[in-house]
Amino acid sequence: MADIDPKLVKQLREKTNAGMMDCKRALTESGGDLEKAEAALRTKGIASAGKKASRATKEGIVASYIHLQGKVGVLVEVNCETDFVAKNENFREFVKDITLHIAAAHPQVVTREEVPQKLVESERAIYEGQVQGKPANVIDKIVAGKLDKFYSTVCLMEQGFIKNPDQTIKELVATKISELGENIVIRRFTRYSVGEAIAGEAPVSADAEQAA
Repeated sequence: MADIDPKLVKQLREKTNAGMMDCKRALTESGGDLEKAEAALRTKGIASAGKKASRATKEGIVASYIHLQGKVGVLVEVNCETDFVAKNENFREFVKDITLHIAAAHPQVVTREEVPQKLVESERAIYEGQVQGKPANVIDKIVAGKLDKFYSTVCLMEQGFIKNPDQTIKELVATKISELGENIVIRRFTRYSVGEAIAGEAPVSADAEQAA
């Protein structure tokens, strides 16, 4: 991401209640134009979603999906505020899309906060080793960009939606929050792939207990 004045990010966040990274991304895409960035966040539903983020989500559903003739299986819990929305067809179709996405995109955790710190530090060390010899400020920017790319690979909320790669799962959730008028949280998921645990192909665990 290009350099954006932190004061602008703070101002946009105060106006929309959207997350810091969402605000910074919107400002970057709008060339630092506050009004355009705010409009972009509202169009994506992120602004209204941010205002509902603190509301309790004690209802919802657990959904499953089996893919490739039993080779891949997904369990996911998605929460909302009321049983009324949990039974809504729009909500259930959204949850189905999430199970399909997890099966296809193989995320390993829901959010970047769940990625083990040891793994983050290991990735950081690799990226720093790749750019040795450059000025410190340049190294920091390059490493930060590579880490963002890493997170967008392993974190469900930061992946591009398989049905619309230009839209992240976080943006998809925000859209559904705007449509349904309730806070929605992808609480946890488990993805099973035949032989995967034996082969040791999952460096980050996304089982139900860790992602809770």
